[in-house]
Amino acid sequence: MTTTLATSPTAHRAAVDLAAVREQWGDLLAAIGRRPAAEWPPRDSRAYIDGHLAEQSDDVDDEQPVETVGRLPLLLREHPAPLNLGALDAAIEVERELFDLADQVAGAVQRPIRAAFPHRGQYRHDSADAADPARWHYQAPTSPGSRAFGLHWAAVWLEGRALEEMHGDLFRPMPVRLLDHIALTAHRARRTVERSLGRDGRTTTLDAPCPYCGGQLAGHTRSGGEPVVTCSTGSACGAPVLLDDRHRRAWRGAELVGLFVAMESRR
Repeated sequence: MTTTLATSPTAHRAAVDLAAVREQWGDLLAAIGRRPAAEWPPRDSRAYIDGHLAEQSDDVDDEQPVETVGRLPLLLREHPAPLNLGALDAAIEVERELFDLADQVAGAVQRPIRAAFPHRGQYRHDSADAADPARWHYQAPTSPGSRAFGLHWAAVWLEGRALEEMHGDLFRPMPVRLLDHIALTAHRARRTVERSLGRDGRTTTLDAPCPYCGGQLAGHTRSGGEPVVTCSTGSACGAPVLLDDRHRRAWRGAELVGLFVAMESRR
């Protein structure tokens, strides 16, 4: 079977990285309004937010309430006093790169707007073709174009172009070198987002011992995955969680809530 651009490993990688960027975009925007946290797990991780562990921190009364990610606007707006400059810089960088990339891709593969039937000797743009929802619109002095819909739409649109989704004759075939550029930019954007959110594969030694056996706890993050805490004692640890592939007790997802509640109780 002949592999096409739409099913190539490069196209697949680009689509996966773009999906990861847009799925974490709300978390990154939320992080701009929160002070960077020194503790583990990262306060912007889903497990940490969903478990409401932020409400148990000592400084929660000093912060303004933050809306849940599901209700956050997915547009990067001006922040008069951002609390996390690193997150703000990351968001600005990623947004600029993907918007510029969409402009480049549209210029290479998107058909120009058709001219309508001449009226009184003048050609005008076909309004229906111009309003096609699949069309990427460039920024202009009087209009933000498709940028008005935010990074989420840019990522969805670029994913469709990488996979060469059909939409009439609006798009031409994707050049191989341009697909490579999409994949490289998407991967860089994903790394920027995950690094800012502390999800880039780091390991952190926790100060508090395991509340079940006194062993050394370590927190792990990985790209595209939720945080995990492991205990160095191994299978002898009596924690009510499963062993990982290295025979360590491991807490994931909702289990982290129980772990951190137990750690607070021990303190």
